[in-house]
Amino acid sequence: MVTKAEILHWLEEVKDPEIPMLSLIDLGVIRNVEITTNTKVKVTMTPTFTGCPAMEVMKQDVIDTLLNYGIDDPEVEINFKERWKSDLINEKGRTALKKFGLAPPPRDTLIVDIDILQHVECPHCESHDTNMKSPFGPTLCRSLHYCNTCKQAFEQFKPIE
Repeated sequence: MVTKAEILHWLEEVKDPEIPMLSLIDLGVIRNVEITTNTKVKVTMTPTFTGCPAMEVMKQDVIDTLLNYGIDDPEVEINFKERWKSDLINEKGRTALKKFGLAPPPRDTLIVDIDILQHVECPHCESHDTNMKSPFGPTLCRSLHYCNTCKQAFEQFKPIE
C-alpha cells in the first residue's frame, strides 16, 4: 500500500509554474493527502490567492504526477476553508525563493510596522538598505523593491497572514 510520505515525496516534483525552483510542497499549497485505496488518492490544495491563475495548471500537474506513479484515480480538491499564509512556506522553499531572486516574506509576523515591508533583505547582497517601489508586482503575491547597496531591483514574495 502506498504511504502518505511516498505521495508527499512524489509531489515534491510538482513545481510552481511561476517559480520553477519551488515545489508546491515547499510553498505550502499542498494541505492534505488522503489515501482511500492503493490507487485512490485525494490531494487538497489551497492557492496563495483566491484568483491565482496558475491553480488549474498546478492541479493538473498534481494529477499527472500521481498518474505517473500508478495512482489510477487521483482527485485534487481546491479548498478555500483554510486560508493560505506565507508562514506555510518551508525553509527549503524560502531558500529557493532567495536563489530565484525573490526576497522571502518575513516569518511569524503580523504586519504592524511598514518598515517590515519597506526594508526587506535583498536576495542578491543581503543588505537591508532597500525600498519598496510598488506593492504591486507582476503577480498578486509579489511586490517590487530596489536595493540601494547593490543597485539591483528585486521582488518580494508578499507576507500574508
